[in-house]
Amino acid sequence: MSRPWTIAALVAFLSAGVFVTPALSHHSFAMYDQTKTVTLTGVMTRFVSQANHAELHFVPIGPDGKPLRNAEGKPVTWGVEMAGSAAIAQQGITVAAFPAGTIFSVHLNPMRDGSNFGSRVGTVAKCPKGKVPAAGKHCDSVEGNELMGGTTF
Repeated sequence: MSRPWTIAALVAFLSAGVFVTPALSHHSFAMYDQTKTVTLTGVMTRFVSQANHAELHFVPIGPDGKPLRNAEGKPVTWGVEMAGSAAIAQQGITVAAFPAGTIFSVHLNPMRDGSNFGSRVGTVAKCPKGKVPAAGKHCDSVEGNELMGGTTF
């Protein structure tokens, strides 16, 4: 192998390391506890549409069928991170499909630090408008539900 080709190969190899490492580190899920999966049903408060990671923000529904509140009576809020907006739009998960007030269920890996946030795992089940699942159940149990991003909940 001639010297110019050796230098070019070395530069290409080092460049790959410099450019690939930041791309991979952006997609690290180390902050999420991937050994735990939590299933929550909640009322949509805000859809954050972003190119890198879209987010659903919601107030979970408690066992009594009402939105959870903290000791001060304020709503307990959660968020779930997903793929980018373009990718999830292909699954039917859009701002138009999830306006404020939409009731849905989601599986997520929670944050390791205990924050009320997680990373989506699998399908999102959307309840029909105005319908809430029975106590202890999720939207997949409600007749007329929509499954988005998968075929089973």
